[in-house]
Amino acid sequence: MHILDSSAFINEYHTTEQTASIPMVNEELEGEASFRFDAMEGSGMHIHIPASGTVEKVRRAAGETGDRETLSDTDVRLLAAAFELDGVLVTDDYAMQNVADKLNVQVEVIAQDGISEQRDWKYQCQGCGREFDDNKDRCPVCGMDLARKNPA
Repeated sequence: MHILDSSAFINEYHTTEQTASIPMVNEELEGEASFRFDAMEGSGMHIHIPASGTVEKVRRAAGETGDRETLSDTDVRLLAAAFELDGVLVTDDYAMQNVADKLNVQVEVIAQDGISEQRDWKYQCQGCGREFDDNKDRCPVCGMDLARKNPA
């Protein structure tokens, strides 16, 4: 089963596989993309609402990769749906792909290149240069802002 993100509807993604999505995706769509969602739902696309325990599992995984702040609630719930349905997540979102890789969820990209490796992001203070595993509002040492840093 292919679990469709909003980019699938925006880019007119087609498949012969069974499809699913979540109601929050339709809320993100406008115009023709919204009509495509409605048409696919009317022709049999499964609408899935993931369990709260699975949503929390995805949030924990996103915290481990450093993507928690980057993912919207819709993104987290789509990942949870793909995990529960043992499906292929169809998205161009790099943060979603990174967390999907952490959760061993297959991904199919549409209009962009997919990620080449899973990353566990770090956060670096813009003042003193110290690195942290978790994102904080400010550096606990010098008080400057933190920025997400590629761990490579």
